[in-house]
Formats: sequence, structure tokens, C-alpha cells
Amino acid sequence: MGLLTEGSPLSWEETKKLASHVREHGISQFINLYKRLRDRQGDVLKWGDEVEYIIVKFFDDKKEAKVSLRAQEILSVLNERELADPNGVKSLWRPEYGAYMIEGTPGKPYGGLLAHFNIVEANMKHRREEASQLLKPDEVIMSLTSFPRLGSENFTDPPTKPTPNEGATRSLFFPDEAIFPGHPRFKTLSRNIRQRRGEKVAINIPIYKDKNTKIPVDDSYKYSKAALPDHVYMDAMGFGMGCCCLQLTFQACNISEARTLYDQLTPLCPIMLAFSAASPLHRGFVTDVDCRWNIISSSVDCRTEEERGLKPLKENKFVIKKSRYDSIDSYLSEQGEKYNNIPLLYNEEDYKKLRENGIDHLLAQHIAHLFIRDTVSLFSEKVNQNDEEDSDHFENIQSTNWQTMRFKPPPPNSTIGWRVEFRPCEVQLTDFENAAIVCFVVLLTRVILSYQLNFLIPISEVDENMQKAQKRNAAREEKFWFRKDITTHISPPEANECCKKGTMNCEPKDCDMFGLMTINEIINGKEGEFPGLIPLINSYLSGMDVDADTHCTIQQYLKFIQRRASGEILTTASWIRNFVTKHPEYKQDSKVTERINYDLLKTIKDIQQGNKSCPELLGYSTMSKTKENIPNALFKDC
Repeated sequence: MGLLTEGSPLSWEETKKLASHVREHGISQFINLYKRLRDRQGDVLKWGDEVEYIIVKFFDDKKEAKVSLRAQEILSVLNERELADPNGVKSLWRPEYGAYMIEGTPGKPYGGLLAHFNIVEANMKHRREEASQLLKPDEVIMSLTSFPRLGSENFTDPPTKPTPNEGATRSLFFPDEAIFPGHPRFKTLSRNIRQRRGEKVAINIPIYKDKNTKIPVDDSYKYSKAALPDHVYMDAMGFGMGCCCLQLTFQACNISEARTLYDQLTPLCPIMLAFSAASPLHRGFVTDVDCRWNIISSSVDCRTEEERGLKPLKENKFVIKKSRYDSIDSYLSEQGEKYNNIPLLYNEEDYKKLRENGIDHLLAQHIAHLFIRDTVSLFSEKVNQNDEEDSDHFENIQSTNWQTMRFKPPPPNSTIGWRVEFRPCEVQLTDFENAAIVCFVVLLTRVILSYQLNFLIPISEVDENMQKAQKRNAAREEKFWFRKDITTHISPPEANECCKKGTMNCEPKDCDMFGLMTINEIINGKEGEFPGLIPLINSYLSGMDVDADTHCTIQQYLKFIQRRASGEILTTASWIRNFVTKHPEYKQDSKVTERINYDLLKTIKDIQQGNKSCPELLGYSTMSKTKENIPNALFKDC
């Protein structure tokens, strides 16, 4: 969720008055950080994942399932263990937006050994088991991107009621009690985003139109002019930030490598969003999208009507094209500069200040672009800071620009280096799937850096891909812009597939540099045109010394990735949609009833606990050789 400053939250009016103060000092803090740390070198690869979970309570007698609002109670116990032994815990736990959500990460980051890939799944299993020990007999934690009936009547335990005329969200559907109560940041964000916008957020997701689907889908249009008739309407931050995701953070050896990774992973964001699609159900309806992304984007869209281009601009105002939760708008490396083909809005004064302090054009415009946003959460204790030592004002803006990628400077007075965060993936149902995706993306970073590959495409095409990625069944049916000519002068022969249709002395001009490709072609390859990400990873691994168990685990993960990309097995979103539409109680009306919801979540529980096989979702073999620890012999070999 980002920066979790403790303190007394200011009202929106108080926060608004301090927006320029936060912006000015945030820029100064970044400049000071940059000057101290720009020449930092030699940090080793460290990386880790974040998995978000929903606590679900089953009522077997009534055949119902609710979200359980016990996150704070459970987290208090989990955090006590960390406080008692901060260096000895295997997992760390943090709050998330929902009072029914928790976030788990490894206790320590993973490193550069291939053997680290073999402990990811084991650690995820440990996290699930550790949290499960604190649950009641009728509760389960689920790595589920969206709770199907979130915002429907009576979806929480204990029961709650929305308060449309008061409170932080003033939602027709989402009660304030469903917001995590243990930290003021969450309700403060909800309130301030609504107040800055000048009205409630408006989320409209197209309905999946079945034989008996009613249009309009419900009575929302009677209560809100923002509701569209053939869409599922939602009106609170919780519908977006109440979803779960899977994220990764990598430490680079220096700032240059971090900028390269930031750029090269950007075109992969929509590909992995479509691949990991897992959320077709929202507010008790089957929708015509597979992913959460635009829902979250709308749920935190604090732009005023003027900034959205709906009213004439006032003095010193400008139209902002995107929500503060969206895909990135510019590359950071010199290699990426020529692909920055959309106009970038940034504050000229901030940009000038950054440039005058020795920060290059690309990084200066990136930071100045982030700082077109106002702070939407400020604490009285953090208003006045020492810009030489603190970074909270910078992080205040940085952490509320929720984008597909995040470029992260080292924290002040820390051993942590320059990092990059990869943020698009939807969380999967099982630890095996989540570990497979994590390991696949981390291996891609090693391949990109080792072979110096170039995946860059125009930023406008990344934006186009992001919208395609969320469409129903996009992983099988959509084609995405992707770079075919990915080679550089040190790339191996396996990376030159694009040129096989050209001359014997192949030059880049013999290839179409970019093209439309399916997920299958991007991941598994297309003969004569693109080598495929999995074959490139296998080429990289063939030159590495890896122990037998790790090799087995990695190959299991890569086979899973290949099968899903080929369409042999389903995305989570397609599997969930199929389950609902084939349920005996489904009336072809796009509605997810209490019983359908219960049966779906019970089935998911059995799958994630290994009590039920699901070859159409997982394939027939998900038995990796994951271990909790790396054998000592492998450390000695390093």
C-alpha cells in the first residue's frame, strides 16, 4: 500500500493548504537523496514478493461466504512475533486497505543464487500456514484478487451497512467498517480523494451480457448520475484498493541498472496483467473484463472535473490524462528516450530545480511528472521535516502514484540500494501459481541484463496494450504490440529469431521492429519472428550450474507458464467465469448469487489446500521440489 506514516491525519482543507509545502520539500528531499546516492555501486541482486490475502468466513448452514473483518486482530499477533524477533521471522505482515485483507512478504529478501527460486513457494506456503493458525474454524485466507460479492448486500462478517450520507467513502455499497481500522491512512485517503475530486469516485465496468441479463443491471442509476446503464457501477475506493495483487521488488547494482530494468520491464506489464488475469466478478455480477486494473484506477481518481477535461480550466490548472493509478508515462534510460512518444505533463519549476541540481532530463521529468499530484494524506507530526535526512514528503507523493512500475531510490541511512517494483500482476489462487509467476519475472530480469536485450516499444503502444490486457479472454484472443527485434551486439543466437526471414548477413532493417503478437507467441515464441521468453530463459539457464531440486522446480514453473500462455490451461479469470456460468443456480442473468459465491469459494479453498485437483486451471503436475532453506553446500560453492 505504500508509506504507512504514523500520526494524526489532517483534514482535506488542512492538507490542501500544505500541498505546495509537501511538493517543494519532497523535491528537495529527492535531490538530497540523489546527490548522496547517485554513485552508489555494487549492490547485489536482492528481491522479494508481496502477496495480498482476503480473510473469508464460511456459513455452511446457510451456504454463504463473507469477508471477515478480523485483519487488525490477526495482524496484531503476527506483528508481535516480528517485534519479538525481527531477524528470526520467516515472514513479515502488513495491513492493506480492507479490514478483511493482510499482506505477507518474505522475512528476508532472496538473493542471486538460482537456489533461491526453490524457496519462494515454500515461504509462500509458510505465510499461508502462519496466518491460518490464527483463524477461526470457519475462516480461510485466500489469495483471491477480488471477492465476488464485495459491495453486495450483507457481504461482511460482522454485518455492516453502508452510510451514503456520512463517513469516509459515503458509498451506496461499501461500508466504512470494511476499511482497515488500525491505521488512519486508509480512511484519510478515502475521504481526501473524494473531497479533492469534488464528488465520489465513479467506477463503471461493462457487464457480461448473457441471455437474461437485465439492462440497467440494477437501480444504481436512480441514485447516481455517474452510473451507466449497461455497466456495474461502484462508488468507493474499497472496490479497487480492496482487491489483491502480486508484486515484486528488485534491488539493482546501481542507479543505471535500475533505470534499465524499469524500462525493459514496462512493455511486459500488460503481458503479465493479461497472463495473470483473475478478477471477472465484481459487486455480485459477472463483468466483461478479466482484470482489476481499471477498477483500481477509477477508485483512486482524485482529478477534478477541470483536470479530467470536463469543465473549462481555471487559472494555473491543466488537464491530467490519467488517474494517479495507471501505467507509466515515460521511460527513464537513454535507450528508452526515443520511445517516449506521448506528451509528458510536469511542473516546470520542479523540473528546473531538479535540472539545476545535476539531475538529467529523463529522471528530472519523471520526478516532476509524479509531482503534478497533490498529497492526499498528510499527518500533523510530519509537516516539518529535515530535508537532508528525511524523505517522507517525497515518499508521500511517490507512494500515491500507483503505477505499473515504480522506480525506488534507497531510503535515507539504509543499506538498501536502488530498486524497481513490478506491479501489474493479479494474485493467483495457489502458492504454486504465484511462485511460478514470481520466478518467471525474476528470471526475465536476469536474461534481460545478461543478454542486454531490448524490449522497448513506444509508450503509446504500452498504453494500448494495457487496455487490451483487461478484456475478457485477452490471454487467448488478443494480440499485443511487442518488439520483435530484441537483440543487441552481445545477444546470443537464440535471440535472433526475428532475422531468420531476412538475409544471411542479417541486419535489424531486415526485420519488422514491432508487431502484434499473441501471449502464446510472446512467451513461447513464433518461428522465424520471435524467439519467445521461455526459450530465452532456458538458453540462459543452460549455461548455469544449478542443483537438481532447483532445476526441477524451475522447469515445473516454466512448463506451467508455457501451458497457460498456449491456452492449454485457463487463466484464473476464465476458470472463475466458467465456474459461475455453468453453476446449476446460474440463471444466465450475469448475477453471482450467495450460493454460487459460496460454492465457488469452497472449491477454491479445496484447490488451494491441495484437496481438489483442477487440471483445467493448473495442469496435471504442480509438484515442485520447493524447500524452506538453501542447502549449506550451495552457499559454500559461491
